[in-house]
Amino acid sequence: MQEWRRSPGRGRYARPEVERRFIATVAAPVADSSWQIEDRYIDGTALRLRRITANGERVWKLTQKIRSDPGDPATVAITNMYLTRSEYDLLAALRAATLSKIRSVCVVDDIRFAIDVFDGELTGLRLAEVEVPDLAARLPRPVWLGREVTHDDRYSGGRLAASSASDLSTLLGGPG
Repeated sequence: MQEWRRSPGRGRYARPEVERRFIATVAAPVADSSWQIEDRYIDGTALRLRRITANGERVWKLTQKIRSDPGDPATVAITNMYLTRSEYDLLAALRAATLSKIRSVCVVDDIRFAIDVFDGELTGLRLAEVEVPDLAARLPRPVWLGREVTHDDRYSGGRLAASSASDLSTLLGGPG
């Protein structure tokens, strides 16, 4: 294949991302700072438009996530691009499912967990995510780290964005 002809999720700008996800059963002890995140999963694409707000500042990103296994959200090739406000506004006009959450960080035994507390339709859902070198990596198991949902597609961002308040009890309760 010629160098300039690539398929989505391939090439030097796409990097592998391996994440494990868990239900956070109680509030985790988190760092002082947090970020408000609004994700827009653009209909019919593998694109996520993200607005991050922290300390009165905003950052806008366009991300493409391509799964190595279409049925498993654990491993993706991720490509990020930072946007200007006007670029974000232009893309935000596209049809998308929206997800809103507060993200903070909890460090346990030098492992950085991102703790997402959802609002809107998913108020009450808390997820802990951690990037790992591989899915077999050993992790500390603090008391607030509940059931692992790494391979359950219902907990991927795109699926969560399409979830409703009526889906919440199933998400919190277990396998659907």
